[in-house]
Formats: sequence, structure tokens, C-alpha cells
Amino acid sequence: MFEINKEWEEVLKEEFAKDYYKELMDFVMEEYDNTQVFPPRECVFSAFEYTPLSKVKCVILGQDPYHNDGQAHGLAFSVNKDIAIPPSLVNIYKELESDEGITIPDNGYLVSWAKQGVLLLNTVFTVRAHEPNSHKNKGWEKFTDAIIDVLNKQDRPIVYLLWGKPAQTKIKRLNNPKHLILTAPHPSPLSSYRGFFGCKHFSKANEFLTSNNIDRINWQI
Repeated sequence: MFEINKEWEEVLKEEFAKDYYKELMDFVMEEYDNTQVFPPRECVFSAFEYTPLSKVKCVILGQDPYHNDGQAHGLAFSVNKDIAIPPSLVNIYKELESDEGITIPDNGYLVSWAKQGVLLLNTVFTVRAHEPNSHKNKGWEKFTDAIIDVLNKQDRPIVYLLWGKPAQTKIKRLNNPKHLILTAPHPSPLSSYRGFFGCKHFSKANEFLTSNNIDRINWQI
């Protein structure tokens, strides 16, 4: 099994005992034993390590991890420092430059966001190498639903940046009046020009946090 932050372990322990989760772990462990899977085993729950539940103030929900060598390290949209910046993240940086005036970074390592309380969560936590969506519909989506339900119950302001239809399927689970939900097309090259560019989600998130006396997120990498 994978190591998980103690705060998250406490609120998800009932989930770990469910049949679907046991079946999911059997499948994932067999995949790791017999094929190449990303991210590395020790990074599967990295999002929880960098962003404990009590620190979450923003949620960015991705799909499944990057599937090429060396990219995925457990945080949605993020890649290791020595890896070329993927196209979706290039577009995220373009929107950040336009919206918040950041200098476009030379790497895609988003750990500084995670440490500030941005939960970089994928809907599916693992993927077979070079086979996108290969671990889809194996149980990770139910697990992600449980995480969203935990977040929805938090009695404090949280902002969600939901990009693309898969992320927006979670809206039905989000009904906390203290929370803000922002939606836009996915930042991938296929859809970014349909409304991701110009959505100003980063400044809107910070405006929401500031209005609730919560520290702004420094988006500069």
C-alpha cells in the first residue's frame, strides 16, 4: 500500500476498508509489479503529503497523470524540474502571465503551489506508461469522490478551479456555501482557446481568499 499523510489517512480510513478500494489496490499493485506505471510508487499520494487537509485553500483537479517517462510525480499538472513543460502547463503559464503578471517559469515543478495550500489532485492517480487513461474506471474515481466529499465538509473557505468536463463532473458533490467553484475549459491545446484563456481564475481565487482574510497564493514559480 502507499504511504499517506496522517490527516488524510484519518478522514479516508473508512474508504480504505471498502471492497472497491481493495480491488483497486490489487489492480494497481499488479500493474506496478508487471508493467511500467507512473508516477513512481512512492509518489502516488504526494499531493496529500505536500498539502495536508488542514492547509487546503485551493483545489485544482486534473485527469490522470502524465504518461511519458519522468513526468508524473504525484501532483496534477506538475512535472519534475528537468522535464520539458507539457502543453497544458504551458497554457496555464500563459494565462497566469496574462492574469497575474507572473514571469513564465523555465520549469513545471509546482511544489511551491502545493506547499501554499493548493491541492493538485488528479481524478485518477496512476497510469500505465505511454497509455493515457489506462487506469480509468478501475476505482480511482470513487476514491476521488470521497476526497471531494471530505473537502466539501470543511467549514472554511476553499476555492475550486475545475477545468474541463471530467473535473466539472464533481460539481454535483460541492454544495458548501463557504466555498467558491470556478469552471473553465481544459487548458490543453485542444480546448484552451474555448474559454480557458481569459478565465482569470488565478486572480479570482486570490480575490476570494483575500476577501476571507486568507493569505493569497503566490503563483510565481
